Amino acid sequence: MSCIQRVCIPIAVLLLASAARVSAQEITLVPPSEVGLSEDRLERINDVMEDYIEAKKVAGTITLVARAGEVAHLGVHGMQDVEAGKEMQPDTIFRIASMTKPITSVAVMMLFEEGKLLLTDPVSKYLPEFTDMRVLKEGSSEEIEPAKRPITIKHLLTHTSGLTYQWDPRLGNKYKAAGVSHGLIEDEKTIAKGVKALATLPLLHHPGDKFTYSLSIDVLGRLVEVWSGMTLDEFFQERIFDPLGMEDTSFFVPEEKVGRLAAVYARDEDGPIRRTGPGPQPGEHGMAHSVTYPYEGSKSYFSGGGGLLSTIRDYYRFAQMILNGGELEGERLLSRKTVELMTSDQVGDLQERGFGLGFSVERGPREFGGLGSIGTHGWGGFFYTSFFIDPEEELIGIYMSQLHPSGGLDLAEKFRVLAYQSIAD
Repeated sequence: MSCIQRVCIPIAVLLLASAARVSAQEITLVPPSEVGLSEDRLERINDVMEDYIEAKKVAGTITLVARAGEVAHLGVHGMQDVEAGKEMQPDTIFRIASMTKPITSVAVMMLFEEGKLLLTDPVSKYLPEFTDMRVLKEGSSEEIEPAKRPITIKHLLTHTSGLTYQWDPRLGNKYKAAGVSHGLIEDEKTIAKGVKALATLPLLHHPGDKFTYSLSIDVLGRLVEVWSGMTLDEFFQERIFDPLGMEDTSFFVPEEKVGRLAAVYARDEDGPIRRTGPGPQPGEHGMAHSVTYPYEGSKSYFSGGGGLLSTIRDYYRFAQMILNGGELEGERLLSRKTVELMTSDQVGDLQERGFGLGFSVERGPREFGGLGSIGTHGWGGFFYTSFFIDPEEELIGIYMSQLHPSGGLDLAEKFRVLAYQSIAD
């Protein structure tokens, strides 16, 4: 059985054609046994999602499990908007936040393949404002010294540039004072102006010395504009979304789709959910955000590190392209060799967990902490969305909800275990 909106119906009823593939309008399911998964074990995903929703730990979720290019599970549970009485739908739109980062990284590597850049190029070659960067001295919030080396494109892709986020205790206030944005709040600027402001500030550490999760991918978004001569939203639409048939992925929701956008909820540790109010919210670690940025404000800031909205269907198409080695249904975005590079660890001892070019990469059992495979890659988002791609098992798992802060919720992590335990071949 497959549960859609908490109503269980036979999978056979959901099959719309003998060709089991994602069409332009819907997700077609195959019987799990056809791809080596257990139908009964996949049902555990639905049970756990319902338990968490009933306990008011999350308003609603959508989960997807695919194997060998076929979708075997699509679970749609709970509410898209509790207060409005809207049930979650398969085409509900989510703020995917940092799940934007792999898409921006793909854009960079597409241009890399076209000879627009080398990974060893200094960023200042294309953005002169990054010339002669300064670095905070160890243990100081004010003393600076010249950077030992320039920031390169690879430093940005691997979060080893020395940039950080507004939550950093040494640089966060400087970022806020300079008007540096992170894409999760209304902003009247453009990414070009935001990146110029960022370049005036010191780095947290010397480029290449440490891994620090950061606004590096926002800088890459600006570089995509410089290299391509297009705005980032135009490049995404023309070069990635249109070829992959990602019909509902964008930086801002068109007016006619606002009604499909999921509401955001917050949860304290062990507390019930509450709807996030209007206006700027403080967020965890002082990361101010707004739930209305997808449809209010100037809609001019295209955050390559966190600005996109998407559906589970659209993001599945992107993930399947990556699993296929850069191609989906005859549309090739990247070479297989480029995808191999992106999904191989590039940071070594700089980070406890592996990281490639835009994706986390699991190097061993200690890193994935449970069921999984070496080489699995993926990422998550600020509003509690996540995905993983396992090349060894040809497995994709995607979890989507809208919750921040999550109060230590472990549902996305449990979803991963539930996806893997369904393997039955």
